[in-house]
Amino acid sequence: MTYSRFSRSANVSSARRRDLIKGIAALAGSAGLLGIDAGSAHAEPPPETNRIRLSKIPGICIAPQYVAADLLRAEGFSEITYTKMDAGAGQSKGLASGEIDVAVNFAAPLIVPLDAGDPIVVLAGVHVGCFELFGNEGIHSLHDLKGKSIGVQAIGSSPYFFLAAMAQYVGVDPRRDINWVTDPAVRPKQLFEEGKIDAFLGFPPEPQELRSRHVGRVIINSSVDRPWSQYFCCMIAANREFVHQHPVATKRMVRAILKAADLCTADPTRVARLLVDGGFTANYSYALQTMNEISYARWREYNPEDTIRFYALRLQEAGMIKSTPQKIISQGTDWRFLNELKKELKA
Repeated sequence: MTYSRFSRSANVSSARRRDLIKGIAALAGSAGLLGIDAGSAHAEPPPETNRIRLSKIPGICIAPQYVAADLLRAEGFSEITYTKMDAGAGQSKGLASGEIDVAVNFAAPLIVPLDAGDPIVVLAGVHVGCFELFGNEGIHSLHDLKGKSIGVQAIGSSPYFFLAAMAQYVGVDPRRDINWVTDPAVRPKQLFEEGKIDAFLGFPPEPQELRSRHVGRVIINSSVDRPWSQYFCCMIAANREFVHQHPVATKRMVRAILKAADLCTADPTRVARLLVDGGFTANYSYALQTMNEISYARWREYNPEDTIRFYALRLQEAGMIKSTPQKIISQGTDWRFLNELKKELKA
């Protein structure tokens, strides 16, 4: 299912929605607030295409992709669509097949299709610290995952690859030492709440909900716990052919999403309201908590290549990919646009 711009919420008036959009646009245009060189985009040629297709997933940590719609319009894209798909592997498949042009996707699930030679290119990091590992009373650390039942929506899903990398990092073999529980009809969070699994990895708004209800215990919080807090969770990736054919459009797209990341930090209350009113999530409180907890402003500080190298090494050690981290980086990344935009979108 494809969504044109934002889904309309029936209980939101048109006037209120216009106010929200105007507020976001005004905030995005504030060079003093966000350090944006307003003349950069105008000095460039127009994008080679006015169409941009993005993904829509249940998680809201990729909020910059959603609130970037009007920023994308300002960059010259007049046809902006969001296509509903599964997170992680589903987004990667959509990129490789050309169903979508760009997605803010989780780092680890991007590396596996890159190892397989899929036509995907990683362009930038977006944010740090979105996933949290929840466990029952018998789990106190990653080492305790050995022999335990861990729920994932599917083998090959984002939680699966992240947890596999995390387990490998502490010497737990994800293929032999963990009992992976999958049920396409039931989300792992529900299985965890019902006591049918020992642990699961949650993405916003799941951690915010469980913490508010005091369900389980947080074993790892990637916002604060090293080494996970030192690497990007989500990154901008695109279809390789799109980048090759549309370099100007690619740079404009990356700029819009990175500006939107700044918006998430600069005005989290407005962004949280836009996420709810746009139909991307239902609970304003959890959305606001997510905006306040995730480090959206650190896209300037962290090196995205370090993230690819770190997770590629973990997945290679676990036997889940064959390529070396350097091969993944050389064949599956392109930092040209990011390096230019770091100069334009000054901290």
